[in-house]
Amino acid sequence: MTNNTNTKKKIRTGSVYIFNASGWDRFDRHLHTPKDGTLVRVTKAPYGCPKNGTMGHCYVSDMEGNFIGLVAEASLLRFKK
Repeated sequence: MTNNTNTKKKIRTGSVYIFNASGWDRFDRHLHTPKDGTLVRVTKAPYGCPKNGTMGHCYVSDMEGNFIGLVAEASLLRFKK
């Protein structure tokens, strides 16, 4: 029997997720870290920064398009319409 708990979550740029802090986002909160339950959209990495998915992190913005910053992919839950 195979246990597939090590499968990586596929995060897509432009998709909407619910932010729920886990791991490093919970331990090291900053002023720019969204509150739990906030809807966020994964955005393209700013120029000169590592692309999304590097070391399990990605860049997010709020639903109005304001850039928030870098969060862990594990903190994002798929938003179902």
